[in-house]
Amino acid sequence: MTIGVGGKTPEQALATLSDMTEGFDPIGLSEIKSRIAKAQKMMAEKNWAALYLHAGSSLYYFTGTRWPDSERMVGAFLLPEGDPVYISPAFEVGTLNQFMTVKGDVLPWEEHESPYPLMFNYLTKLGIKKGTIGIDEATPFFVSDGLAKAGKGFDFTNGSEVTAACRMIKSEHELNLMRRAKEMTLEVHKATASMLREGITTAEVNDFLHTAHQKVGAPKGSFFKIVLFGPDSSFPHGVKNPKPLEKGDMVLIDTGCQLHDYLSDITRSYVFGEPNDRQREVWEAEKAAQIKAFEAARIGEPCAAVDIAARDELEKRGFGPGYKTPGLPHRTGHGIGLDIHEWPYLHMGDQTPLAPGMCFSNEPMIVLEGEFGVRLEDHFYMDKDGPVWFTEPSHSLDNPFG
Repeated sequence: MTIGVGGKTPEQALATLSDMTEGFDPIGLSEIKSRIAKAQKMMAEKNWAALYLHAGSSLYYFTGTRWPDSERMVGAFLLPEGDPVYISPAFEVGTLNQFMTVKGDVLPWEEHESPYPLMFNYLTKLGIKKGTIGIDEATPFFVSDGLAKAGKGFDFTNGSEVTAACRMIKSEHELNLMRRAKEMTLEVHKATASMLREGITTAEVNDFLHTAHQKVGAPKGSFFKIVLFGPDSSFPHGVKNPKPLEKGDMVLIDTGCQLHDYLSDITRSYVFGEPNDRQREVWEAEKAAQIKAFEAARIGEPCAAVDIAARDELEKRGFGPGYKTPGLPHRTGHGIGLDIHEWPYLHMGDQTPLAPGMCFSNEPMIVLEGEFGVRLEDHFYMDKDGPVWFTEPSHSLDNPFG
Protein backbone atom coordinates (compact mmCIF):
# COMPACT_ATOMS: atom_id res chain seq x y z
CA MET A 1 0.00 0.00 0.00
CA THR A 2 1.26 3.49 -0.85
CA ILE A 3 2.70 5.12 2.28
CA GLY A 4 0.35 7.70 3.79
CA VAL A 5 -2.67 6.58 1.76
CA GLY A 6 -5.58 5.07 3.70
CA GLY A 7 -5.74 3.67 7.20
CA LYS A 8 -7.46 6.53 9.06
CA THR A 9 -11.04 7.53 9.58
CA PRO A 10 -12.09 11.02 8.50
CA GLU A 11 -12.28 12.00 12.18
CA GLN A 12 -8.74 10.77 12.84
CA ALA A 13 -7.45 12.58 9.75
CA LEU A 14 -9.11 15.86 10.73
CA ALA A 15 -7.61 15.57 14.21
CA THR A 16 -4.14 15.94 12.68
CA LEU A 17 -4.98 19.45 11.42
CA SER A 18 -5.04 22.80 13.22
CA ASP A 19 -5.24 26.50 12.38
CA MET A 20 -2.11 27.61 10.47
CA THR A 21 -2.93 31.29 9.97
CA GLU A 22 -1.68 32.93 13.16
CA GLY A 23 0.71 35.79 12.45
CA PHE A 24 -0.31 36.18 8.80
CA ASP A 25 -1.94 39.56 8.24
CA PRO A 26 -3.74 40.88 5.14
CA ILE A 27 -2.18 43.43 2.82
CA GLY A 28 -2.32 46.84 4.50
CA LEU A 29 -3.13 50.37 3.41
CA SER A 30 0.47 51.45 2.86
CA GLU A 31 1.18 48.62 0.42
CA ILE A 32 -2.06 49.26 -1.48
CA LYS A 33 -1.14 52.93 -1.81
CA SER A 34 2.30 51.93 -3.11
CA ARG A 35 0.53 49.87 -5.79
CA ILE A 36 -1.48 52.91 -6.85
CA ALA A 37 1.71 54.97 -7.04
CA LYS A 38 3.41 52.33 -9.19
CA ALA A 39 0.42 52.14 -11.54
CA GLN A 40 0.23 55.92 -11.79
CA LYS A 41 3.91 56.15 -12.65
CA MET A 42 3.40 53.61 -15.45
CA MET A 43 0.30 55.47 -16.65
CA ALA A 44 2.24 58.75 -16.79
CA GLU A 45 5.00 57.08 -18.81
CA LYS A 46 2.37 55.82 -21.27
CA ASN A 47 0.57 59.16 -21.28
CA TRP A 48 -2.73 57.57 -20.25
CA ALA A 49 -5.55 59.82 -19.12
CA ALA A 50 -7.07 57.18 -16.83
CA LEU A 51 -7.20 53.47 -15.97
CA TYR A 52 -10.60 51.90 -15.34
CA LEU A 53 -10.74 49.06 -12.76
CA HIS A 54 -13.85 46.91 -12.76
CA ALA A 55 -15.31 45.12 -9.73
CA GLY A 56 -13.13 42.08 -9.06
CA SER A 57 -9.54 41.25 -8.31
CA SER A 58 -7.85 44.28 -9.90
CA LEU A 59 -10.21 46.68 -8.11
CA TYR A 60 -9.28 44.93 -4.86
CA TYR A 61 -5.54 44.86 -5.69
CA PHE A 62 -5.30 48.59 -6.35
CA THR A 63 -7.89 49.96 -3.90
CA GLY A 64 -8.47 47.28 -1.27
CA THR A 65 -12.17 47.37 -2.15
CA ARG A 66 -13.85 43.97 -2.35
CA TRP A 67 -16.85 44.04 -4.67
CA PRO A 68 -18.32 41.24 -6.80
CA ASP A 69 -18.98 41.66 -10.50
CA SER A 70 -22.67 41.89 -11.45
CA GLU A 71 -25.00 43.30 -14.09
CA ARG A 72 -24.57 46.78 -12.55
CA MET A 73 -21.43 48.76 -13.27
CA VAL A 74 -19.28 49.19 -10.16
CA GLY A 75 -15.65 50.15 -10.45
CA ALA A 76 -13.06 52.85 -10.02
CA PHE A 77 -10.64 54.74 -12.19
CA LEU A 78 -7.16 55.99 -11.51
CA LEU A 79 -5.81 59.26 -12.80
CA PRO A 80 -2.05 59.77 -13.19
CA GLU A 81 -2.10 61.31 -9.70
CA GLY A 82 -4.44 61.46 -6.72
CA ASP A 83 -6.87 59.02 -5.11
CA PRO A 84 -9.10 56.62 -7.04
CA VAL A 85 -12.53 57.79 -8.15
CA TYR A 86 -15.34 55.26 -7.73
CA ILE A 87 -18.45 54.64 -9.85
CA SER A 88 -21.43 53.04 -8.11
CA PRO A 89 -25.21 52.70 -8.16
CA ALA A 90 -26.51 55.44 -5.87
CA PHE A 91 -28.23 52.96 -3.55
CA GLU A 92 -24.93 51.09 -3.04
CA VAL A 93 -22.78 54.09 -2.11
CA GLY A 94 -23.21 53.59 1.63
CA THR A 95 -22.15 49.95 1.38
CA LEU A 96 -19.28 50.75 -0.99
CA ASN A 97 -17.90 53.28 1.49
CA GLN A 98 -17.74 50.55 4.13
CA PHE A 99 -15.63 48.32 1.87
CA MET A 100 -13.18 50.97 0.71
CA THR A 101 -9.62 50.75 1.98
CA VAL A 102 -8.37 53.68 -0.10
CA LYS A 103 -11.02 56.40 0.06
CA GLY A 104 -11.98 58.47 -2.94
CA ASP A 105 -14.80 60.41 -4.56
CA VAL A 106 -17.84 58.37 -5.60
CA LEU A 107 -19.76 59.10 -8.78
CA PRO A 108 -23.31 57.73 -8.25
CA TRP A 109 -25.85 56.71 -10.87
CA GLU A 110 -29.54 55.98 -10.51
CA GLU A 111 -31.15 52.84 -11.89
CA HIS A 112 -32.63 54.58 -14.95
CA GLU A 113 -29.35 56.37 -15.80
CA SER A 114 -26.36 55.27 -17.81
CA PRO A 115 -23.18 55.08 -15.71
CA TYR A 116 -20.81 55.19 -18.68
CA PRO A 117 -20.53 58.99 -19.18
CA LEU A 118 -19.60 59.54 -15.51
CA MET A 119 -15.87 59.03 -15.94
CA PHE A 120 -15.71 61.29 -18.99
CA ASN A 121 -17.80 64.03 -17.35
CA TYR A 122 -15.33 63.95 -14.45
CA LEU A 123 -12.35 64.16 -16.81
CA THR A 124 -13.97 67.05 -18.71
CA LYS A 125 -14.28 69.02 -15.47
CA LEU A 126 -10.53 68.54 -15.06
CA GLY A 127 -9.99 69.87 -18.59
CA ILE A 128 -9.23 66.45 -20.05
CA LYS A 129 -11.23 65.91 -23.25
CA LYS A 130 -9.06 63.39 -25.09
CA GLY A 131 -6.37 60.81 -24.41
CA THR A 132 -5.93 57.09 -23.84
CA ILE A 133 -8.00 55.13 -21.34
CA GLY A 134 -6.76 51.77 -20.13
CA ILE A 135 -9.58 49.28 -19.46
CA ASP A 136 -9.12 46.49 -16.93
CA GLU A 137 -8.92 43.39 -19.13
CA ALA A 138 -11.44 41.54 -16.92
CA THR A 139 -14.11 44.17 -17.61
CA PRO A 140 -17.27 42.61 -19.12
CA PHE A 141 -18.01 43.58 -22.70
CA PHE A 142 -21.21 45.46 -21.82
CA VAL A 143 -19.17 47.83 -19.64
CA SER A 144 -16.20 48.26 -21.97
CA ASP A 145 -18.61 48.78 -24.89
CA GLY A 146 -20.57 51.33 -22.90
CA LEU A 147 -17.41 53.21 -21.98
CA ALA A 148 -16.16 53.20 -25.58
CA LYS A 149 -19.45 54.64 -26.86
CA ALA A 150 -19.58 57.29 -24.14
CA GLY A 151 -15.96 58.34 -24.45
CA LYS A 152 -15.98 60.22 -27.72
CA GLY A 153 -12.56 61.68 -28.40
CA PHE A 154 -10.78 59.12 -26.23
CA ASP A 155 -8.82 56.07 -27.32
CA PHE A 156 -9.07 52.78 -25.43
CA THR A 157 -6.46 50.13 -24.77
CA ASN A 158 -5.99 46.93 -22.80
CA GLY A 159 -5.34 47.90 -19.20
CA SER A 160 -3.22 44.79 -18.63
CA GLU A 161 -0.24 46.84 -19.78
CA VAL A 162 -0.44 48.31 -16.27
CA THR A 163 -2.61 45.94 -14.21
CA ALA A 164 -0.83 42.74 -15.20
CA ALA A 165 2.58 44.40 -15.17
CA CYS A 166 1.99 45.39 -11.53
CA ARG A 167 0.20 42.28 -10.32
CA MET A 168 2.57 39.67 -11.79
CA ILE A 169 5.43 40.91 -9.57
CA LYS A 170 4.64 39.88 -6.00
CA SER A 171 5.89 41.65 -2.89
CA GLU A 172 7.48 39.81 0.02
CA HIS A 173 4.19 40.12 1.91
CA GLU A 174 2.28 38.54 -0.98
CA LEU A 175 4.85 35.74 -1.25
CA ASN A 176 4.50 34.98 2.45
CA LEU A 177 0.71 34.77 2.22
CA MET A 178 0.91 32.52 -0.82
CA ARG A 179 3.51 30.28 0.79
CA ARG A 180 1.36 29.77 3.86
CA ALA A 181 -1.78 29.15 1.78
CA LYS A 182 0.07 26.43 -0.12
CA GLU A 183 1.43 24.94 3.09
CA MET A 184 -2.15 24.78 4.37
CA THR A 185 -3.33 22.95 1.27
CA LEU A 186 -0.42 20.51 1.37
CA GLU A 187 -1.40 19.52 4.93
CA VAL A 188 -4.97 19.07 3.71
CA HIS A 189 -3.68 16.79 0.94
CA LYS A 190 -1.83 14.64 3.47
CA ALA A 191 -4.87 14.32 5.70
CA THR A 192 -7.12 13.54 2.73
CA ALA A 193 -4.86 10.78 1.44
CA SER A 194 -4.80 9.17 4.87
CA MET A 195 -8.60 8.73 5.02
CA LEU A 196 -9.17 7.20 1.59
CA ARG A 197 -10.84 3.80 1.53
CA GLU A 198 -12.12 1.46 -1.13
CA GLY A 199 -15.56 2.54 -2.30
CA ILE A 200 -15.28 6.15 -1.13
CA THR A 201 -16.99 8.58 -3.49
CA THR A 202 -15.59 11.81 -4.87
CA ALA A 203 -18.43 13.67 -3.11
CA GLU A 204 -17.24 12.33 0.24
CA VAL A 205 -13.68 13.41 -0.51
CA ASN A 206 -14.88 16.84 -1.61
CA ASP A 207 -16.72 17.28 1.66
CA PHE A 208 -13.59 16.30 3.58
CA LEU A 209 -11.40 18.71 1.60
CA HIS A 210 -13.77 21.57 2.40
CA THR A 211 -13.87 20.81 6.12
CA ALA A 212 -10.11 20.20 6.26
CA HIS A 213 -9.35 23.57 4.67
CA GLN A 214 -11.59 25.22 7.25
CA LYS A 215 -9.71 23.36 10.00
CA VAL A 216 -6.34 24.78 8.87
CA GLY A 217 -7.74 28.32 8.85
CA ALA A 218 -9.51 29.00 5.53
CA PRO A 219 -13.00 30.19 6.59
CA LYS A 220 -14.49 29.60 3.13
CA GLY A 221 -13.03 26.10 2.95
CA SER A 222 -11.77 24.89 -0.41
CA PHE A 223 -11.62 27.48 -3.19
CA PHE A 224 -12.04 24.61 -5.67
CA LYS A 225 -11.88 20.80 -5.70
CA ILE A 226 -11.08 18.23 -8.40
CA VAL A 227 -11.15 14.59 -7.24
CA LEU A 228 -10.69 11.82 -9.82
CA PHE A 229 -10.10 8.07 -9.59
CA GLY A 230 -8.79 5.56 -12.15
CA PRO A 231 -9.68 6.31 -15.80
CA ASP A 232 -11.40 9.54 -14.73
CA SER A 233 -7.97 10.95 -13.85
CA SER A 234 -7.17 11.12 -17.57
CA PHE A 235 -9.58 14.07 -17.87
CA PRO A 236 -7.62 17.07 -16.52
CA HIS A 237 -10.60 18.96 -15.13
CA GLY A 238 -12.97 16.11 -14.36
CA VAL A 239 -15.87 14.07 -15.69
CA LYS A 240 -19.66 14.32 -15.55
CA ASN A 241 -20.19 11.16 -13.48
CA PRO A 242 -17.10 10.36 -11.36
CA LYS A 243 -16.52 6.80 -10.20
CA PRO A 244 -15.86 5.63 -6.62
CA LEU A 245 -12.39 4.52 -5.56
CA GLU A 246 -11.14 1.01 -6.30
CA LYS A 247 -7.91 -0.80 -5.45
CA GLY A 248 -5.22 -0.03 -8.00
CA ASP A 249 -6.78 3.28 -9.10
CA MET A 250 -4.66 6.31 -9.80
CA VAL A 251 -5.90 9.08 -7.49
CA LEU A 252 -5.75 12.69 -8.68
CA ILE A 253 -6.72 15.43 -6.22
CA ASP A 254 -6.36 19.11 -7.14
CA THR A 255 -7.46 21.71 -4.60
CA GLY A 256 -6.68 25.05 -3.02
CA CYS A 257 -7.81 27.70 -0.57
CA GLN A 258 -7.53 31.43 0.11
CA LEU A 259 -5.51 33.19 2.78
CA HIS A 260 -6.39 36.90 2.88
CA ASP A 261 -7.52 36.53 -0.76
CA TYR A 262 -4.27 34.89 -1.98
CA LEU A 263 -4.60 31.42 -3.45
CA SER A 264 -3.09 27.97 -3.25
CA ASP A 265 -3.44 25.33 -5.96
CA ILE A 266 -1.74 21.97 -5.46
CA THR A 267 -2.30 18.61 -7.17
CA ARG A 268 -1.16 15.20 -5.98
CA SER A 269 -1.33 11.93 -7.91
CA TYR A 270 -0.71 8.53 -6.32
CA VAL A 271 -2.06 4.98 -6.40
CA PHE A 272 -4.57 3.52 -3.98
CA GLY A 273 -2.89 0.18 -3.40
CA GLU A 274 0.18 -1.12 -5.20
CA PRO A 275 1.32 0.75 -8.34
CA ASN A 276 1.76 -1.29 -11.51
CA ASP A 277 4.69 -0.85 -13.89
CA ARG A 278 2.79 1.47 -16.25
CA GLN A 279 1.65 3.75 -13.44
CA ARG A 280 5.18 3.87 -12.10
CA GLU A 281 6.67 4.69 -15.53
CA VAL A 282 4.24 7.55 -16.13
CA TRP A 283 4.57 8.96 -12.60
CA GLU A 284 8.37 9.00 -12.90
CA ALA A 285 8.12 10.75 -16.28
CA GLU A 286 5.81 13.37 -14.78
CA LYS A 287 8.21 13.95 -11.90
CA ALA A 288 11.15 14.30 -14.30
CA ALA A 289 9.26 16.78 -16.50
CA GLN A 290 8.33 18.87 -13.47
CA ILE A 291 11.98 19.01 -12.40
CA LYS A 292 13.16 19.96 -15.90
CA ALA A 293 10.59 22.75 -16.02
CA PHE A 294 11.79 24.07 -12.65
CA GLU A 295 15.44 23.96 -13.71
CA ALA A 296 14.65 25.86 -16.93
CA ALA A 297 13.16 28.80 -15.02
CA ARG A 298 15.99 31.33 -15.10
CA ILE A 299 15.88 35.09 -14.70
CA GLY A 300 15.65 36.75 -18.12
CA GLU A 301 14.65 33.57 -19.96
CA PRO A 302 11.21 33.59 -21.62
CA CYS A 303 8.31 31.79 -19.93
CA ALA A 304 8.18 29.61 -23.04
CA ALA A 305 11.51 28.00 -22.09
CA VAL A 306 9.91 26.35 -19.05
CA ASP A 307 7.16 24.73 -21.11
CA ILE A 308 9.59 23.62 -23.80
CA ALA A 309 11.90 22.00 -21.24
CA ALA A 310 9.04 19.92 -19.81
CA ARG A 311 7.89 18.82 -23.28
CA ASP A 312 11.43 17.93 -24.37
CA GLU A 313 11.79 15.65 -21.35
CA LEU A 314 8.45 13.97 -22.03
CA GLU A 315 9.26 13.47 -25.70
CA LYS A 316 12.54 11.77 -24.78
CA ARG A 317 10.44 9.35 -22.75
CA GLY A 318 8.07 8.57 -25.60
CA PHE A 319 5.25 11.03 -24.92
CA GLY A 320 3.83 13.66 -27.24
CA PRO A 321 5.17 15.36 -29.29
CA GLY A 322 3.64 18.73 -28.57
CA TYR A 323 0.10 18.49 -27.23
CA LYS A 324 -0.45 14.97 -28.54
CA THR A 325 -1.50 12.31 -26.04
CA PRO A 326 -0.29 10.15 -24.45
CA GLY A 327 1.49 13.27 -23.27
CA LEU A 328 0.93 16.82 -22.05
CA PRO A 329 -2.22 18.30 -23.66
CA HIS A 330 -2.06 21.76 -22.07
CA ARG A 331 0.40 24.42 -20.86
CA THR A 332 2.99 23.55 -18.21
CA GLY A 333 1.83 26.23 -15.78
CA HIS A 334 0.16 29.51 -14.98
CA GLY A 335 0.73 32.53 -12.82
CA ILE A 336 -1.18 32.78 -9.55
CA GLY A 337 -2.03 35.36 -6.91
CA LEU A 338 -5.43 36.90 -6.21
CA ASP A 339 -6.74 34.93 -9.20
CA ILE A 340 -6.18 31.21 -9.61
CA HIS A 341 -4.87 31.81 -13.15
CA GLU A 342 -2.84 34.97 -13.73
CA TRP A 343 -0.19 36.30 -16.05
CA PRO A 344 2.24 35.31 -17.29
CA TYR A 345 1.76 31.73 -18.51
CA LEU A 346 4.17 28.85 -18.96
CA HIS A 347 3.39 27.90 -22.54
CA MET A 348 5.57 27.84 -25.62
CA GLY A 349 4.09 31.07 -26.97
CA ASP A 350 4.67 33.31 -23.94
CA GLN A 351 7.87 35.30 -24.43
CA THR A 352 7.56 37.28 -21.17
CA PRO A 353 11.02 37.34 -19.55
CA LEU A 354 11.09 35.66 -16.14
CA ALA A 355 11.66 38.24 -13.40
CA PRO A 356 11.97 38.27 -9.60
CA GLY A 357 8.56 38.16 -7.89
CA MET A 358 6.76 36.15 -10.57
CA CYS A 359 4.87 33.08 -9.30
CA PHE A 360 3.86 29.97 -11.23
CA SER A 361 2.27 26.56 -11.04
CA ASN A 362 4.44 23.76 -12.41
CA GLU A 363 2.11 20.98 -13.64
CA PRO A 364 3.13 19.25 -16.89
CA MET A 365 0.34 16.65 -16.62
CA ILE A 366 0.61 13.39 -18.55
CA VAL A 367 -2.68 12.12 -19.97
CA LEU A 368 -3.29 8.57 -21.16
CA GLU A 369 -6.82 8.95 -22.47
CA GLY A 370 -9.26 6.47 -20.97
CA GLU A 371 -6.53 4.86 -18.87
CA PHE A 372 -5.29 7.33 -16.25
CA GLY A 373 -3.53 10.66 -15.84
CA VAL A 374 -0.78 11.94 -13.56
CA ARG A 375 -0.52 15.56 -12.49
CA LEU A 376 2.01 16.76 -9.94
CA GLU A 377 1.33 20.43 -9.36
CA ASP A 378 3.52 22.55 -7.14
CA HIS A 379 4.30 26.24 -7.27
CA PHE A 380 7.49 28.26 -7.37
CA TYR A 381 8.40 31.92 -7.36
CA MET A 382 11.29 33.66 -9.05
CA ASP A 383 13.94 34.94 -6.64
CA LYS A 384 16.78 37.15 -7.87
CA ASP A 385 18.92 34.03 -8.30
CA GLY A 386 16.28 31.77 -9.85
CA PRO A 387 13.27 29.62 -8.93
CA VAL A 388 12.30 28.69 -5.36
CA TRP A 389 9.63 26.14 -4.44
CA PHE A 390 6.82 27.37 -2.21
CA THR A 391 6.33 23.83 -0.91
CA GLU A 392 8.20 20.55 -1.28
CA PRO A 393 7.16 18.59 -4.39
CA SER A 394 5.86 15.04 -4.16
CA HIS A 395 8.59 12.71 -2.87
CA SER A 396 7.94 9.44 -4.73
CA LEU A 397 5.09 7.27 -5.98
CA ASP A 398 5.52 4.88 -3.05
CA ASN A 399 5.79 7.69 -0.49
CA PRO A 400 4.15 10.75 -2.12
CA PHE A 401 4.30 12.97 0.96
CA GLY A 402 7.77 11.97 2.09
